[in-house]
Amino acid sequence: MKYAPKLFFAAFILLFIGANVASPTSNKTSQISTYLIGTYTESRNQGIELLSFNEENMQISSKVIASAIKDPSFLITNRAKTLIFSVEGIADGKVNVFGFNQISQNLTLINKANSFGNSPCYLALDNSDRFLAVANYSSGNFSIYEVDSLGGLHFKQSIQHHGGNTNKFRQENAYVHSMVFHPNGKQLLVADLGADKIYIYDVNFSSKKPIIPANPAYFEVASGTGPRHMLIHPNGKTLYIVHELTGEIGTYHYKNGDITHVKTLSLTTPKFNGDVQAAEVRMSSDGKFVYVSNRGTANDISVFETSKEGDLSLIQQISTGGKTPRNFNISLNGRYLVVANQESDEIRIFKRDVFTGHLALTDATMKINKPVYVLPLQ
Repeated sequence: MKYAPKLFFAAFILLFIGANVASPTSNKTSQISTYLIGTYTESRNQGIELLSFNEENMQISSKVIASAIKDPSFLITNRAKTLIFSVEGIADGKVNVFGFNQISQNLTLINKANSFGNSPCYLALDNSDRFLAVANYSSGNFSIYEVDSLGGLHFKQSIQHHGGNTNKFRQENAYVHSMVFHPNGKQLLVADLGADKIYIYDVNFSSKKPIIPANPAYFEVASGTGPRHMLIHPNGKTLYIVHELTGEIGTYHYKNGDITHVKTLSLTTPKFNGDVQAAEVRMSSDGKFVYVSNRGTANDISVFETSKEGDLSLIQQISTGGKTPRNFNISLNGRYLVVANQESDEIRIFKRDVFTGHLALTDATMKINKPVYVLPLQ
């Protein structure tokens, strides 16, 4: 029994230390997630903004970290998050490369290259982060660059599309709107809104001209639908295409370069009476849910659950709380969805149920001039 006081004292000390470590009133590090916001600019003071979201108190802050850039409307990063790529301009488009300091969270412009087209609107990196593709919307072409270790861009090739389709207001010419590298690393898929085609290119980056038409060279979507953005399921077997002009999401099967249509779902109800402009498509990291935004007078997000075969079932439609949700993205932890409402000049944040996929609009909002792209950083 002579050791009892010592044991009691030791237990007291451990309990005291543990209480201070675990106490909710201790100096616990806040859960801060950060995003780069691409914008349409109206002054030299605008450009790329860094948005910070405190998930504990639901507070948002934002600041411009790259200004005097004309319309940096699309942004991507390499996997290491050391380089940020942005489009710039309308006529005589540009591609910018920034070095990103993850500690200071500053951007430093290190390279600027000609996109060899007009209205650059989309960027894609291959699986190795060594090759960059840029889509030039209004000139109907795309360009390929090799990216060196310092962020230098070395032009490799441009490919021009031709021809339009039935919508005389939106499809008078070819309009290259997006591209995705297939997970197998062997093909590049390019969506042409003007031609209603998904062009398929074989990839051989050891060649002087690394992109060549595949066989078959393209797949035609339904006439007048206007393919905009795409994503490929991680299994590589299912392709989802946003039909901008008809406000739909199409499901397609992909096998060895052949694309076949499976099903098309409307993003509006039969009683809807208004304009549609389907925009962005995203998938949860577990591949279980697909999200699609619709602009026009709809201004909402449709939530779909995926089957084992990749088919979609609608489980929710929810207002974005603003106008023209041109772009949105899911936080890296999967718990939030961040929407850029272009015409209401605001970012809105939704809480996301990681188990059911459902969204709930929060009070967290931030005024930003014409936000049009959301890139999660951490």
